[in-house]
Amino acid sequence: MGVAVGMVEVLGHPPALSVADVMVKAANVTLVGYEKVSGARLTIIVRGPVSEVKIAVAAGVEAAHKIAKLSDKDKSLFLSSTVIPRPHENLDCVLPIHFRQAMEQLG
Repeated sequence: MGVAVGMVEVLGHPPALSVADVMVKAANVTLVGYEKVSGARLTIIVRGPVSEVKIAVAAGVEAAHKIAKLSDKDKSLFLSSTVIPRPHENLDCVLPIHFRQAMEQLG
């Protein structure tokens, strides 16, 4: 069983918080954090077993699609998502996707 990284990119802080909450509640994953990509674009990052990360990302995408837009002129709040099963160890060194001791799951 390998450790995967999953990411969901959304537009805005409230959707990011909502998506992160849904992702950690839907599966046995650890929230690694979020990255502000540009402007209001945020990427939520989780780690865990491959199957659990897939479940969490699917739940996050569904949650992002359910968030109401203010008007029909507004863009979709969901931007993109990806799951990387067993990422290469070099990615952990370069990208902010690694576990830190403070992220250990409770209980």
